[in-house]
Amino acid sequence: MQPKKKAILVSLCISVILMLAKFGAYFITHSNAILTDAAESIVNVLATSFAFYSIYLATLPKDENHPYGHGKVEFFSAFVEGVLIAIAGLIIIFKSGYDLVVPREIHQLVDGAIIIGITGLINMLVGYYLINTGKKHHSLTLEADGKHLLTDAVTSAGLVVGIMLIQLTRIYWLDSVISILLGFYIVYSGYKLTRKSVGGLMDESNVELVKTIVDILQQNRHESWIDVHNLRAQQYGSDLHIDCHLTLPYYYDLNKVHTEISSIDHLINGNGERNTELFIHADPCLPECCNYCKVKDCPVRQEAFAGEIGWNIENATKNKKHFSR
Repeated sequence: MQPKKKAILVSLCISVILMLAKFGAYFITHSNAILTDAAESIVNVLATSFAFYSIYLATLPKDENHPYGHGKVEFFSAFVEGVLIAIAGLIIIFKSGYDLVVPREIHQLVDGAIIIGITGLINMLVGYYLINTGKKHHSLTLEADGKHLLTDAVTSAGLVVGIMLIQLTRIYWLDSVISILLGFYIVYSGYKLTRKSVGGLMDESNVELVKTIVDILQQNRHESWIDVHNLRAQQYGSDLHIDCHLTLPYYYDLNKVHTEISSIDHLINGNGERNTELFIHADPCLPECCNYCKVKDCPVRQEAFAGEIGWNIENATKNKKHFSR
């Protein structure tokens, strides 16, 4: 079984077990705060189930209808998970607000705290496992699910502290107050996850990724690579697609142009940690390029070399064919 599928399947099985444990703690204590944690566990199971299906789709090979593969479904999966988390948080806030006005009797809080503490610890371990696996295999879905579990672990830790505080002070309305605070935290976590997934679906620029690519090209720059511009990067699941314009001496024949473009392909894939597909458009140089062109013994040079224009994220991403000094 592929590592991504194995990781999400482990998460799904554990999520079901922990959900049952949390509802067991609720029926023992009748604590509204514990019900909050149990309700979020339902979201965990639903989100992880959808994540499992999205990872299955993301691993399917490219086909005629999906020439870039199926990887973008991972952004949609993260979006659904973020929305579910936010909805769960809102339900928790309204339910806890009602119980604050109409309180319920709660008991056996120590037993409930022990159960919630154990589930929180397990969620923390599984969360770090999913995040590390997701980063290793470039899966947004695994990272999102892992961060969700870490959020759950944080809320469980806060819940345990709150339960013990209620047990010591006997101020039972704190149960609903703690639940409301946790609800707002859950809504915020859902918003952050949804915001990131929408950015991916809308092909929002990954500034850090583009900067890495530009740095690789600058550090390994050939003298014939006169200019790079209109550089863009898109992520489809674990695959990366990059396109840019490369200015080369206009007198290069097709074989020479192909060699230079292939060298960039090998350079990016050799320095990267993921499978990258490049689409490079070759531009011919113009006389305006001569003052920053480093080609030695150029037979058509019209101006002396004045200095190299270093590539950075500001000039390499602009759709401007040539730069002037």
